[in-house]
Amino acid sequence: MDKMKTCAVAGHQPKRFKFKYKENYTGCKRLKKRLKEQFIGVYKKGVHSFVIGSALGVDVWSGEILLRLREEPEYSDIRLTIVVPFDGHDKDWDAHNKRRMEFLKRHSEVIYASNISDAASFYKRDQYLVSQADCLIAVFDRDFAVKSSVERIVRGALKKDIPTVCIHPDTAEVFHQNQVK
Repeated sequence: MDKMKTCAVAGHQPKRFKFKYKENYTGCKRLKKRLKEQFIGVYKKGVHSFVIGSALGVDVWSGEILLRLREEPEYSDIRLTIVVPFDGHDKDWDAHNKRRMEFLKRHSEVIYASNISDAASFYKRDQYLVSQADCLIAVFDRDFAVKSSVERIVRGALKKDIPTVCIHPDTAEVFHQNQVK
């Protein structure tokens, strides 16, 4: 790979985290800080395009962090793409989180993986993230035995030798699966 251009971002939904959906908890704040540090790190290596899924938790947080970074002059050329499995995937979300996602969509490019509401749409979203990635930042506990969307994405990235940074959701410890160069 000559030059990295696009970073995919993935992560477990907060129900897998010790702090669950409580964003005011220290663990969540630490995780968001670590995400921001990793985004800045890959940005400084030439990655200005980021592609995220559209799930609660890491996807929403990452989108918000990246849009806040884009407001700063030195990061103003950050490009954000949100990959949605299908229209209406968020129909059961509460009003607050729906507003957060709508805000992200208004300020990003949006790609729909499918026009059909089914499980295959989520697989298509995951495949798209891997297909676009020159590197991956994943909030992942590195438990490959537990099948999940983020596990599929990390496994897919590693099969393609995509440099992958894993951030443990509970400790915020950073692991380099493949060194980001």
